[in-house]
Amino acid sequence: MSVFKVDLTAINPLDENKRTPAMKVMVDTGALHSWLPRQLLLDAGITQRGKKRFVTANKQILERDIGYAILTAEGFETNDQVVFAESGDMSLLGVTTIEGFHVMVDNVGQRFIAIPAAPVPTTVAV
Repeated sequence: MSVFKVDLTAINPLDENKRTPAMKVMVDTGALHSWLPRQLLLDAGITQRGKKRFVTANKQILERDIGYAILTAEGFETNDQVVFAESGDMSLLGVTTIEGFHVMVDNVGQRFIAIPAAPVPTTVAV
């Protein structure tokens, strides 16, 4: 498996004119949520909506604020929960964002591949 980064922008869902600058984040299929620098989220007017506890790869337990943002990267977009990363935390793009983008991760090509949409079943009125 390779490690790669993408440019990610977080947009305030209440005022889409407010957004973070594009930031390099590591694509991390082992992380559930996307972690973005606290100050950049606050500067974009993205508000904290609660707290969650997380267990890091080295088994450390951390408590961080969470909020909601529209996330965009590589031409894909989704609305997602984000973690307000503190100084020393990594900036990550996690699995819920990847799933929201409706993409697969190509680690060799270091890119996202769009997943074809499944057909919507239709019902026939009887």
